[in-house]
Amino acid sequence: MPRILLIDDDAQLGEPLAAYCARFGFVLEQALRPSEGLARLRGGGFDAAILDVMLPEQDGFALCRTIRQESDIPIVMLTARGEVMDRVVGLELGADDYLPKPFEPRELVARLQTVLRRRQPAPAPAPGGPLRFDGLSVDPLTREVLRHGEPVPLTSTEFELLLLLAREPGKVFGRDDILNRLRGHEADLYTRAVDIVVSRLRRKLAPLAAIKTSRHAGYALALRPLPDARRG
Repeated sequence: MPRILLIDDDAQLGEPLAAYCARFGFVLEQALRPSEGLARLRGGGFDAAILDVMLPEQDGFALCRTIRQESDIPIVMLTARGEVMDRVVGLELGADDYLPKPFEPRELVARLQTVLRRRQPAPAPAPGGPLRFDGLSVDPLTREVLRHGEPVPLTSTEFELLLLLAREPGKVFGRDDILNRLRGHEADLYTRAVDIVVSRLRRKLAPLAAIKTSRHAGYALALRPLPDARRG
């Protein structure tokens, strides 16, 4: 059963939310303070984290930044009043998804199911193993990305975006198409999220000029496939 850590100082939220999540096979635990949440995450055993933006000690954005420096665990941000800027900042810091407060528990479960599904390894390796390009290797089975032979740590969302582009190099994927393929549900989508994840991915793959922007159209992988590269 996936184990989820909720970091939120609302002591009344955890128990009913845990009971609801249990109906869908999740074990949800709550930490009321960021320091407690960090300590528990560092202890291991959690499959995803839910962070409120408004927290004591430090806000959820600072907490997200700290977690992302140490781990690629999926993060869902609970943003204040659904403010677009809260969503943008959270995604820029490495969050995988967001949910405005107040929220329906069923929608939170859907978001958790989506971010956890992205982390699942491919059921079988693509023919020929990793997808290989000039300076880049993407392995769908192990989810390992190598840039000039060096590992590149990616979040689950960043990896899924790269894999999507790598399976059809040169093909331009529109923002709406990317959103629909990566998120798996239609609720509360907005195209700025794609631009943010692409920007994060570009920074991590630098100095490779891996992703090409087609103005008003979308994004494509710009690297040359090696002769033995296979597409899954």
